[in-house]
Amino acid sequence: MTLSDKLEDIFRLDENQKKALHRVKLFSVHDLLFYFPVRYSDMSNIKQIRDLVPGEDATVYGTISGAKTKKGFHSKIPMGEATIEDLTGKIKIMWFHQAYMAKMIHDGETVRLSGKVTEGKQGIYIANPEVEHTPTLPIDNHDTIFVNDDKAREQIRYPIYRETRGVTSKWIFHAVQKCIKAGVLESLTDYIPEPILKKYSLPTLKSALVWIHTPKTLNDADAARKRFAFEEVFFIQLEKRIARKRFEEERSYKVLVDDNDIENFTERFPFEPTAGQHGAIAQILQDFQKDSPMSRLLEGDVGSGKTAVAATAAYAIIKNRPFDFAQDKPQTFGNLQIAYMAPTEILATQHFESFIKYFTHTGINIGLITGSGCRKFPSKVASSALHGGWTNISRPQLLKWVANGEIPILIGTHALIQKSVKFKHLALVIIDEQHRFGTNQRGKLAKKEGFAPHLLSMTATPIPRTLALTIYGDLDLTLLEEMPAGRKQIITEIISPDKREQVYEKVREELKAGRQLYVICARINEPDPDKELALNLKSVTAEAKRLEKDIFPDYTVGILHSKMTKEKKEEVMKEFYAKEIDILVATSVVEVGVNVPNATMIVIEGGERFGLSQLHQLRGRVIRSTHQAYCFVFAESKTQKTMERLKALKTAKNGFELSELDLALRGAGELSGAKQWGLSDLGMEAIKNIKMVEAARTEAQQLLKKNPGLTSYPLLQQTTEEITGVHFE
Repeated sequence: MTLSDKLEDIFRLDENQKKALHRVKLFSVHDLLFYFPVRYSDMSNIKQIRDLVPGEDATVYGTISGAKTKKGFHSKIPMGEATIEDLTGKIKIMWFHQAYMAKMIHDGETVRLSGKVTEGKQGIYIANPEVEHTPTLPIDNHDTIFVNDDKAREQIRYPIYRETRGVTSKWIFHAVQKCIKAGVLESLTDYIPEPILKKYSLPTLKSALVWIHTPKTLNDADAARKRFAFEEVFFIQLEKRIARKRFEEERSYKVLVDDNDIENFTERFPFEPTAGQHGAIAQILQDFQKDSPMSRLLEGDVGSGKTAVAATAAYAIIKNRPFDFAQDKPQTFGNLQIAYMAPTEILATQHFESFIKYFTHTGINIGLITGSGCRKFPSKVASSALHGGWTNISRPQLLKWVANGEIPILIGTHALIQKSVKFKHLALVIIDEQHRFGTNQRGKLAKKEGFAPHLLSMTATPIPRTLALTIYGDLDLTLLEEMPAGRKQIITEIISPDKREQVYEKVREELKAGRQLYVICARINEPDPDKELALNLKSVTAEAKRLEKDIFPDYTVGILHSKMTKEKKEEVMKEFYAKEIDILVATSVVEVGVNVPNATMIVIEGGERFGLSQLHQLRGRVIRSTHQAYCFVFAESKTQKTMERLKALKTAKNGFELSELDLALRGAGELSGAKQWGLSDLGMEAIKNIKMVEAARTEAQQLLKKNPGLTSYPLLQQTTEEITGVHFE
């Protein structure tokens, strides 16, 4: 057996199993060995039934009753069902797609169960638990399981893998064991250099794979997970360092900065810039004067004034003439150009309107390009004054003016990176909500011309420092941590279910005054009650109907969610912006890049289901208003822990503080949109450990400094190419 052998050649698989394995991207023996357990069934997790809380993984001891098989009422999926009881209470057990499990246990047997505590319409139950028959029940768990004893770390059971319909954790466990017993690990060579492994006491690749799948103790499992977590961050750092180095080797436009001129520009702002904004502008202007192109990430809460910083950077660029290399001096005519890319049409249009206000006095041409059409400011048509001084123009005309340099500032969506868009002297690329664009798309803009333009990325997503250091390892980081003076604080209230009516009364008052409301729900449709993990949460569709029919019959209700097409989403947001919709019921899809100044209220249903930084971002939707804004978080769970966590929304100073709290309280998976960073669960766990991130960063830097092409480490070079897609010339 070799690592490249296909699983279907080694195991007898039916069609369902093949599909299931393909769904989780398991094709070869190598894929299977690197499919790591999500947790281990261990003794230290034992709970009494009365203490079980939905969402947690737990182990219980008890006596079985009512074991039977059945089919889902709607879905017809085979299911097993039973009840387990201890001295403190009883709870239902459900196996989905594993009806046979109910035939393997009998009434009156004592068992130990490990599984996820889940909330359904009929109450809580344990979903798809692992079962172990035990001859006796411990009288008191806390006397028996050595919770504070080293023995607990030795009381390890089998690994638990993430399942998918057709493949169980048990099947994966036995498949992995078969591969290990076949000696497939014997031929493995480690790609991480030995000095690095020794320096940080990390196990070799072979040991780590054995320990992660069959640990004798939890310490073994921890050591293996530490190694793979380090490795993931290390490869990301190598990729980012190589990208950064290549970017810095490009030629860039050197920008001359007149401090007095910049000061005159910022004095025109309708507000006093914060110290953070002044600092960010100074860092950017300093970068402009270096030989290599700038790569900077500007991170700040919604409303912290990132657009004003971007406008100032753009102003510094347009005050410079293109360089004439034949004459070795700047030209006497023309302007350097700026491309400003936003994730949605609405946001691109809002930036276009903001830039018109910032640049009207300069007389400079500003263009807008989106899927819906093109605009230009200023317009020569007298009637254009009615809608802000701009006019609609044809796409070919706009592209012609951009290509010959007549339009120095072009704002747009993905339309900006199409082949047909050519700049004459592109000196600065500004990208808003940069994680929404792939690195490749960013690179397309940056490499379209002979010069590499300066790059300013901006995000309102609060990211802990460790995560920023990892995923944005190729960018310098600037934080905007304060709000402009005079902005009203959002009044945030955590609401228990019995106070719902009072909140609706307050909302009615605001709606009567002409304001608008967001209502955020965690799911799109009502769940199938038979489905596994069918959480009892409000859905967008059902809640919109209820609000329109029973609560706010005099107002227009619209819906917005991720399953809608991009065009439909844009259309709904335009209607909300134009006040054709009073109440917008949505999923968290409205987190980023929507600015509706008249929306002053946001109601968040099932607040305990969201991470703190995600709640903070949702709340940011109503900060733009000049009127007092309100955020009402409805919490269905009444546990002390949940209420304490949600209270941090009222006390934390900014999003960064909340993202660090999220990391500490709920783990990296809870960070806003964890999946978008492209990290595995293990990689996200590594983010909790600043020392590990710093170590991986340092080692990657030193290795590339000594050996830029990694030629002294051929296996590491090959693995880096395979994992990151970076190619060494």
